Amino acid sequence: MSSHSPHSRTEGGCEPTTPIEGEREPTTAGGCEALEFEAVDVRYEYERVAALQGLSLRVKAGERIALLGANGSGKSTLLRLMDGLHFASRGTMRFRGAALSEEAMEDDGFALDFRRRVGLVFQNPDIQLFNPTVFDEVAFGPLQLGWEREEILERVHRTLEWIGAEHLKDRAPYRLSGGEKKRVALASVIVLDPDVLLLDEPTGQLDPRSQSQVIELLESWNDGKKTIITATHQLEILGEIAGRAVVLDHGAVVADSTPAEVLANTGLLEAANLIHSHRHLHGGVPHKHPSPYLRHEHRKE
Repeated sequence: MSSHSPHSRTEGGCEPTTPIEGEREPTTAGGCEALEFEAVDVRYEYERVAALQGLSLRVKAGERIALLGANGSGKSTLLRLMDGLHFASRGTMRFRGAALSEEAMEDDGFALDFRRRVGLVFQNPDIQLFNPTVFDEVAFGPLQLGWEREEILERVHRTLEWIGAEHLKDRAPYRLSGGEKKRVALASVIVLDPDVLLLDEPTGQLDPRSQSQVIELLESWNDGKKTIITATHQLEILGEIAGRAVVLDHGAVVADSTPAEVLANTGLLEAANLIHSHRHLHGGVPHKHPSPYLRHEHRKE
């Protein structure tokens, strides 16, 4: 094991404290701002192709943030770096002041505590669901963290009841519908009661009813102390899932504001390939709409 601690002092001068079992809020010494994540000039490449290019971002505890961007903008890559699955090629990604690196994740104590506090729900639930039954799927995380049998049974039962899937506990995940798979994947992470929930397109490819069910579950779970970061390109759900919208384009942050301000900026959304203009005729006069999701009016002169 390296002599360098993953909990060493940050460059900004804040002294992070080692997470304490049962502690709900991130802590720092010296009155520093409590941050969950801080990305500083982060760069990441897939086989020499830049996925993140000098990205910087600060996430406070309790924020609900939407990461907006077209395919290939860097949303999923950023979530994977935040979850400690990938590591920055250059720059630094920190969680509560501690740099997320291969070295840090080799520290069993740090890695286990980090995995309990931060959970990622993948875009494709088939990647995440691999156990023989729904019950085994939701129990997998607690088993890996060494929870007591009674606690696992109670927590799994409560979580399945919460997502309305207790009747599915003995069913194989591959036999579930798309909406059921998304809910079980969400339950397999939320059963650990993480402080931070990372979601990659949680409502993608779902019918409207299943989308509403997932959004309602997230709203009922978040007690105001949780940090939820959602990657999406669905503008129509933005106001329901976030209080802050961060727009990514070509691996960099191009806007960071409220959902209302981002949605009102059609030039930004078009440039980021989140909307497209379409033209048609009204009374023989060419007319241009910026997006099917943004409100527009027809006025008679």
